[in-house]
Amino acid sequence: MNLIGNIIWLVFGGFLVFLEYMVAGLILCITIIGIPFGIQCFKIGMLALFPFGQQVRDVPGNTGCLSTVFNVIWLVVGGIWIALTHLIFGIILAITIIGLPFAKQHFKLMTLSLTPFGKEIY
Repeated sequence: MNLIGNIIWLVFGGFLVFLEYMVAGLILCITIIGIPFGIQCFKIGMLALFPFGQQVRDVPGNTGCLSTVFNVIWLVVGGIWIALTHLIFGIILAITIIGLPFAKQHFKLMTLSLTPFGKEIY
């Protein structure tokens, strides 16, 4: 079922979302300051490519205060807008029964794009 969901996701916009995250990650990695944020874009982009069958969880152990500072910077600079975009698409897809699994994936991407530091995908 995950394979079918990933194929449908990929055809109907998942590849475009993946490309957007990859381009943003490359642009952020141009500067030394933006490298940690670019890496997070790559992480979210890989999840956006094939979201079915993958889970997001907090990193076990102490991530330190740097993770919190980076999450605040990420949220202020652009994370809130990315999360709102996933929220809007999730709500639109949740209106129909067929769109519910895809809405769930947008909500998963929304939580990761809100605070990506200190989280891992497995």
